[in-house]
Amino acid sequence: MFEAIQNTFDLQDVDLANYSPLTLAYIGDCVYEIIVRTCLVYKGNAPVDKLNKQASQYAKAPTQAAMIDAIMDKLTPEEEAAYRRGRNAHSGTKAKNATLGEYRKATGFEALIGYLYLKKDFDRITEIVKMAFSHVKGAL
Repeated sequence: MFEAIQNTFDLQDVDLANYSPLTLAYIGDCVYEIIVRTCLVYKGNAPVDKLNKQASQYAKAPTQAAMIDAIMDKLTPEEEAAYRRGRNAHSGTKAKNATLGEYRKATGFEALIGYLYLKKDFDRITEIVKMAFSHVKGAL
């Protein structure tokens, strides 16, 4: 899908070192969400409100913070750097029902996913998300 988007809209490769970590988190949030929704839909046809409730369990900052904590030792130094850039970024918003620490860790997690997406390392994204899911109670 990425290549189809890139080719159709004639998008050029980008220098990820020059991108804001919050921009990486912005796209990473979307990529992560499409993974979660895809997994839920493939688990079975269900009412949309039920799917949204299930998806929200994976999108909450405390859940994402716990997931990244559980897999930190599995990240490469390059991935850790992308995560830290996102975690340390100061945004003008804060999460509902999460501590500042959880919110920052979740932002770092999303920045890591965004970084890997723009790097076109899709296999690593799915590997990381699968590892992360294994640390969630009742995981996909």
